[in-house]
Amino acid sequence: MKLKKGIIMLLTMCALLITVRLNGPLSAYMYAVKQGDASAYASALPEPSAQGKASLREMILSEAAKKRIAPVDASVDRVWKAIPGYNGLEVDVDKSYRLMLHAPENEPFRLVYREVEPKVTLDDLGRVPIYKGNPNKPMVALMINVAWGNEYIPSMLQTLKKENVKATFFFDGSWLKKNTDVAKQIQAAGHEISNHAYTHPNMSQLDRNAAYNQIAKTEALLKSTLHVQNHWFAPPSGDFNQMTVDVAAEQGLKTVLWTLDTVDWKHPPAYSIIQKVRTRVEPGSLILMHPTDSSSQALQGIITAIKGKGLLLGTVSDTLSSNRASLVEAHP
Repeated sequence: MKLKKGIIMLLTMCALLITVRLNGPLSAYMYAVKQGDASAYASALPEPSAQGKASLREMILSEAAKKRIAPVDASVDRVWKAIPGYNGLEVDVDKSYRLMLHAPENEPFRLVYREVEPKVTLDDLGRVPIYKGNPNKPMVALMINVAWGNEYIPSMLQTLKKENVKATFFFDGSWLKKNTDVAKQIQAAGHEISNHAYTHPNMSQLDRNAAYNQIAKTEALLKSTLHVQNHWFAPPSGDFNQMTVDVAAEQGLKTVLWTLDTVDWKHPPAYSIIQKVRTRVEPGSLILMHPTDSSSQALQGIITAIKGKGLLLGTVSDTLSSNRASLVEAHP
């Protein structure tokens, strides 16, 4: 019996050896897979003919022309003010060519993409407030303004963690000074931290020096306690004027407001907030929230409603950047 098994094993190994020797590309391919080096596979194959190379490049160029998505320039809208640009997408012909040149015959046709930045960016628009992201980008952001109350922060953080969602928390400076430990917990969870003035004033009613200091005091606290490199300022109660935008810009911050307000400070039932978001959310929406009972109870439903519309959730920085939400968007 042992002799019989040995003969069968020997015949199997011989057959496998003959197959591999007769099939050079397969042998090289298996070696490359084991080594994790595509170049090893390519070097083991004969060089494709000039006609084959030309044919491959023509095929890639043809596909590239079909699949190109033009970038969208940032612009100033009459209603929504500053609208960020959105990167285009195009096939990297050279990289695609190198990838496919030595691919096995049965390998699926693959293309390598690269993003194309718009000619006009958000920075080019000057000192203009921002209410929403680019409507071509399927992403929205949760803006959580924190000026008082810690009771519902833990449950909101738990929901965000469960759903793998990162939000942007705008801290009032006086709250941050008293609640540094809570702020650090929010930051440790990976959420973006930004500026919400120092004592929650109506910014438009302040003189220039007072407005500047409201932002500067909180900015200094963000840097000293949380080591944050911030980019955004959210005026309390959405109250601002051009001077507010100017003094924020002088400190390297862009003034950001919201597209959709949950009005959770009035403590509406959770289902009404969820319904509002489900009905009104769209690509680029910035959704205003606070750590209240209403938003805490509605948060899971809000996230579910947003994802149910095929939208991604990111921070304010993610949503307002010109970076594409996903390369997959370009594929048919």
